[in-house]
Amino acid sequence: METQNLLVAGAGQMGAGIAQIALQVGFHVTLYDIAQPQLDAARARIEAGLDKADKRGKLVGVTLEQAKAALNSTTDFSHQCFDMVIEAAPEREALKSELLARLAQVVKAGGVLATNTSSLSITRLAAASGRPEAFIGLHFMNPVPLMALVEVIPGLATDEATRAQAIAFVTALGKTPIVCRDVPGFAVNRLLIPMLNEACFALFEGVASADELDAAMKLGAGMPMGPLALADLIGLDTCLAIMEVLQRDLGDDKYRPCPLLRQYVAAGWLGKKSGRGFFVYG
Repeated sequence: METQNLLVAGAGQMGAGIAQIALQVGFHVTLYDIAQPQLDAARARIEAGLDKADKRGKLVGVTLEQAKAALNSTTDFSHQCFDMVIEAAPEREALKSELLARLAQVVKAGGVLATNTSSLSITRLAAASGRPEAFIGLHFMNPVPLMALVEVIPGLATDEATRAQAIAFVTALGKTPIVCRDVPGFAVNRLLIPMLNEACFALFEGVASADELDAAMKLGAGMPMGPLALADLIGLDTCLAIMEVLQRDLGDDKYRPCPLLRQYVAAGWLGKKSGRGFFVYG
């Protein structure tokens, strides 16, 4: 794998996770965000994650000190050039499109520009970037350090060299790539998010309590985490955004978001990251 100089744009939960696993296998990582406090918080999470990874023997070809030293953070990436750029901004198409157009200017010739979208059209984002042939979707699962899968989604104009580089990069991270068509929700969220939405409807309709619904799916269906707790972990705002994309782009009302999900997001009850969702945290 030739890619060594990586920019991760977005220092939230997903961006920090992607940065951490790249550092674990020897990449040089620059983490970008518009706010320094967000970068500082992400660095603390990443360094704590690297400490845990080191204790578990997950560092490959790099020492703990080298991995930590290979992390840079910035609020301005415009003066640099990177082998690969991964955008990990919030799941809003207008925001991602504007950011990707700027990120395309700092990817070296022959490099790869990727988005970590969970449901948005790769082809549309590729067109917005201005470099559609070098553009691809890399959908990491949450939490990134623990989940083995990465969906690799070429757009309509993605060239074969970009696809091959993206697969090699995912493999170098120790993850398993699966190639998906550029369709709403790709593979995982096309199946997962409607199930989480149906759990919201079951709670909304009083089928059982949140605790009982999650216990039913853990004990009766072998799920390691109940669907409502999983929705809280993903973020209820993210779940809602994906449901809206599925309903809009597939044109089928079976994907309509549960009113209770909309209500929770409107209240700011976004799940674990806000301290309250279907369950209370902290």
